[in-house]
Amino acid sequence: MIKYAVTFPGQGSQSIGMMDNIAHAPIIKKTFIEASDILGKDFWSMVTTENEIINQTINTQPLMLTAGVATWRYLQENNLDSPSFLAGHSLGEFTALVAAESLSFESALNIVTKRAELMQNAVPKNEGAMAAIIGLDDEKVVDICSLKKENGILEAVNFNSPGQVVIAGSKVILEESLQSFKDEGAKRAILLPVSVPSHCKLMEPASILFNDYLKGINFNPPEFPIIQNFETIHYNNIDKIKLALVSQLFNPVRWTKTIDFISSKGVGIFIEAGPGKVLTGLNKRINKEASHFSVTNEEAITEILSQLKG
Repeated sequence: MIKYAVTFPGQGSQSIGMMDNIAHAPIIKKTFIEASDILGKDFWSMVTTENEIINQTINTQPLMLTAGVATWRYLQENNLDSPSFLAGHSLGEFTALVAAESLSFESALNIVTKRAELMQNAVPKNEGAMAAIIGLDDEKVVDICSLKKENGILEAVNFNSPGQVVIAGSKVILEESLQSFKDEGAKRAILLPVSVPSHCKLMEPASILFNDYLKGINFNPPEFPIIQNFETIHYNNIDKIKLALVSQLFNPVRWTKTIDFISSKGVGIFIEAGPGKVLTGLNKRINKEASHFSVTNEEAITEILSQLKG
């Protein structure tokens, strides 16, 4: 049988109506109701009613976790619950931990809510920013960031796919730097509509508090290998898993290396479990030989099962 991996998206994939095409499956709404009962927020209303609150970090993180877990449970109901590997982009790593039964859904909801609070409070409003650099070699992006470091924090933080890198840091320095990337050949250098400069050194204060918080949370060894964002390796040791989640806050997401590693293990199918197709698009650019699916409708399940049967 062909090996398959399941990947879980993070912030940026949320949208109104994002679960509509699989909402017919009772497990989807049931999972949203479960999350609402745990956190006291109506998450189903958030994704079915026109609003802006789904883009607030404090809502987005538990909302995306819920959407990912709901989609994973939908996969389980369709006998797609034996992946060779799991991986999650940033926040999605927590969804992967729930899928691997390392964390309970309730624990994960509480953790990502705390994580969102700490991240939001780590940097004063309007002092941090992120931008996507398109069409420039990874090394060149890193070099330009290094040249600016005397002026403040500016780092390459998401290596999403070849030619697509996200930078983060102090807002003034970042905005002033955008032209430098274009001058060096970037096709685009676009400010992202986020309030938190994730995965850069500005998040170190949050990481210290997050480390203290995680000490009191019970984890289990994961049932499936989860390829961790920063070091792109799998841990069974609970202390190392926790440390990796803390390190992730102020270190880059190496998504290209993550998919390359999984691909090197003979995985031929990548399934994105969550709303949208962001990771599917990235994964296709990283591994052009594999088959890629996003679970955005029932037909995707049928096609995945067909390919697995050969």
